[in-house]
Amino acid sequence: MTSPSLEDLQAALQSVLGDRAKRLVRQRDELTLTVAAADYLAVATALHEHPSLAFEQLIDLCGMDYQSYKDGASTLAEGPRFAVVVHLLSLTKNWRLRVRVFCPDDDLPAVASVTPIWKSANWFEREAFDLYGIVFDGHDDLRRILTDYGFIGHPFRKDFPTTGHVEMRYDEEQKRVIYQPVTIEPRELTPRVIREEHYGGLH
Repeated sequence: MTSPSLEDLQAALQSVLGDRAKRLVRQRDELTLTVAAADYLAVATALHEHPSLAFEQLIDLCGMDYQSYKDGASTLAEGPRFAVVVHLLSLTKNWRLRVRVFCPDDDLPAVASVTPIWKSANWFEREAFDLYGIVFDGHDDLRRILTDYGFIGHPFRKDFPTTGHVEMRYDEEQKRVIYQPVTIEPRELTPRVIREEHYGGLH
């Protein structure tokens, strides 16, 4: 049995989704579908339920921060800052799809949760919330999953300081671990370049 082509998938997506497919790009033998936040949940439902698409599995979901994307060399730098990217797999149809949805509000980035459709999105959405601060409306248990309790900020955002905001240490007097403001002084290191003549025996 021959695998269905990307042309078949593209045609099926355009037929089922219509105008809800804001952008459909084919690059490196992959399809990326961009949808509006308002259509995200309905599109996700159609991708899962419609027999022409049949994406039974969500295999990955992550957040994205497009702040200063490629130093402004892309049109993405002019749009919303945060996005959610989902990778889907159809075992029935033997094809894959990448779906991207931008969060309309940079100050409070939020999109619908797709956990009612794909249960595997649960921890992925918690991770995107933890690392990027993206809120998933309708998630049953949206809380941090990787950082510690009381952690300040979202460490995968491009404006998050590399040293963080707080540090922890064991206090001998209090006999416990305490948090305090970071005491590391930011500095810029310039690597030393060592050039050796005839390196590796080449003359």
